[in-house]
Amino acid sequence: MERTRAGYSEGFTLIEIMVVILILGLLATIVVQSLRGATDKAKRTKAEADISEIKTALDRYYLDNGSYPTTDQGLQALVSAPSSGNIPTNYEQGGYIEQVPADPWGHPYFYQSDGNSYVLKSFGADGVEGGEGKNADIDGSSGGQ
Repeated sequence: MERTRAGYSEGFTLIEIMVVILILGLLATIVVQSLRGATDKAKRTKAEADISEIKTALDRYYLDNGSYPTTDQGLQALVSAPSSGNIPTNYEQGGYIEQVPADPWGHPYFYQSDGNSYVLKSFGADGVEGGEGKNADIDGSSGGQ
């Protein structure tokens, strides 16, 4: 084994290794925080895309049948023809969407309608109306046709 001028073998000291571990830990923390923000943004974008898809299906339902599904019929009326309430006359065979998605936080989308207009929204991460940031509502309501 070769010795350096002072008589010690070559290698890293404990302090050097601890500094490297500390730097890696700080970098990992920064990356995790960045990903957390990206995840929240991705969930909001997914909710907006779901709402857009549901709105398109609702508009097609309206064009075929002259009204939106009522609150009692719910969004399930886009998957299979409702058997109560305002029965659609020209329901599209196979439905308007394959299934009603839950929002990215696992909550059902809020839907309320009198047949002429509707309120469609996600209540965000907390599942409660109102809020800010990731808990803010994502609205896709219609003023009517």
